[in-house]
Amino acid sequence: QVQLVESGGGVVEPGGSLRLSCAASGSTFLSNLAIAWFRQAPGKEREGVSCITNAAVNTTYYTDFVKGRFTISRDSAKNTVYLQMNSLKPEDTARYYCAKGIWGGACTTYDYTDTDFNSWGQGTQVTVSS
Repeated sequence: QVQLVESGGGVVEPGGSLRLSCAASGSTFLSNLAIAWFRQAPGKEREGVSCITNAAVNTTYYTDFVKGRFTISRDSAKNTVYLQMNSLKPEDTARYYCAKGIWGGACTTYDYTDTDFNSWGQGTQVTVSS
């Protein structure tokens, strides 16, 4: 069973930056998996933020509201997927989760459904406030 652990959240002022990490436990190699970041704000539904395919395909996806501000990447040596978040806005405030795709094409669906992802972590809170 894959277990993913998110970290790196915190409180930052508008315009600031944070880097979130998604690490896998055990012998799971994230390079073999599609990994997506989602977020959920209080009172709102969970929404897809970004996705990276397995290393063999190595394609990244971004939802419109983060394009140009967020960057998803993978460090295979550290078995970790990152989400670099720049130019943060108050509306980015949410709990951020990473999850693994259950099939190779899962990244094509992350922006409108989370049903193709599992092994959800506990999330990490991001608060953007002055």
